[in-house]
Amino acid sequence: MSDGVEWALHSCLNLAWIGPERAVTAARLAAYHELPPAYLNKQLQALARAGIVTSVSGPKGGFRLARTLDRITLMDVVAAIEGPGEAFRCTEIRRQGPGAGTPEVYASECAIAGAMARAELAWRMELMARTLADIRDRAEVQAPTAPERIRRWFADT
Repeated sequence: MSDGVEWALHSCLNLAWIGPERAVTAARLAAYHELPPAYLNKQLQALARAGIVTSVSGPKGGFRLARTLDRITLMDVVAAIEGPGEAFRCTEIRRQGPGAGTPEVYASECAIAGAMARAELAWRMELMARTLADIRDRAEVQAPTAPERIRRWFADT
């Protein structure tokens, strides 16, 4: 999984804490965590295409959340950044090289592909069961001053 997923998740939380009335530029969001603005902007554009954030143009433009955190799952963000494809792709290397068996050996599913598919399904189900509201709530327990600190930092522009 790329760094972009982590960056997108933190950006969504920051936008939630900043509030829906204010759009924030990609450069400003990137500056908060000292990230490359152009790369974060690509992640934010992907979130916008997925309907997670909206892009506001103009001098007071930037990004803001398009939905409340309880309507954004972790899977929504992962799929927006990484795409909907499977993380593991079996290329059937068991059929290649000197270890390749006869055709009847391949009548059943590759044991590795099956195990990886089941693990990915469990992972995706867990990501679909968790919203950014769940993450926000836990973050606020771990760092109760974070929301106000973030609001103040972004207000100082």
